[in-house]
Amino acid sequence: MTLLAYEATREVRTEPVTIETPVSTTIGTAFTKPTPLVVPILRAGLGMLEGMTKLVPTAEVGFLGMARDEETLDIITYAERLPEDLTGRQVFVLDPMLATGGTLREAIKFLFKRGASDVTCICLLAAPEGLAKLEEELGDANVHIVLASIDEKLNEKSYIVPGLGDAGDRLYGIAG
Repeated sequence: MTLLAYEATREVRTEPVTIETPVSTTIGTAFTKPTPLVVPILRAGLGMLEGMTKLVPTAEVGFLGMARDEETLDIITYAERLPEDLTGRQVFVLDPMLATGGTLREAIKFLFKRGASDVTCICLLAAPEGLAKLEEELGDANVHIVLASIDEKLNEKSYIVPGLGDAGDRLYGIAG
């Protein structure tokens, strides 16, 4: 995850700052204000959070609880812990699997409604169908997707093939 975070933060906004060391004054680098916001999608995105915060330890962390109804494939937001105003914020969304694109689409819309300036989604696996759906539905929005791998396809239940099963269940050791 830290390697993906490195790729995802290539264009994080920084500014020079003056630093007093015990020996002299120097110029360092700090995040611009407002600082970046890291948003794991509960619960599976939590497994990616440590790798991200290793690279950007001073970023603020918020949470979005979203789930896909397995019958209708509709996205349900069941929890949210984010600043009300995200004006000008760079937001990094952590979600291990991009299957249909529905969860990320809804998360991205939610963040832009709050004023985020750009959203970078970091995923471990993606299905081509989900990527195409995001591109179709989000158009030219300021969204970047950083992936470790694109798998073959979605199956009839909209699971990624070959995939890895339910990422949250695997992370927390729940048999499935």
